[in-house]
Amino acid sequence: MGENGEGIKKLATSLSKAIKKARKVEIKVTALENPDTSAKLLAESIAEQLENRASFRTVQKRAIQKAMRAGVKGIKTQVSGRLAGADMARAEGYSKGVVPLHTLRSDVEYHLAEAHTTYGILGVKV
Repeated sequence: MGENGEGIKKLATSLSKAIKKARKVEIKVTALENPDTSAKLLAESIAEQLENRASFRTVQKRAIQKAMRAGVKGIKTQVSGRLAGADMARAEGYSKGVVPLHTLRSDVEYHLAEAHTTYGILGVKV
């Protein structure tokens, strides 16, 4: 974003040039109150750590602890693929708290991210 939103202004001007129309491009930025409650950010952080060769077990457990401290009622994570460079692909997941998957009324957030490692692609579900 930069100071006084300079990065946003640059992005808006480059977008308006790319569109090549007389319309004004308006970008609104909203800050998250607690980024540890966002499934998208948690999944992407797990994927990034896996790309940096961190252990998939400790990365998942840390993400679960972070989310539970942030006030989430429940969380479920899963990493699948060639875990630890094994020849046979498998999936390993951890969960904590309550995750009501069969209820439409509850607010369940889901995101899928990919970690591109030297052994192949690992899928991360949060």
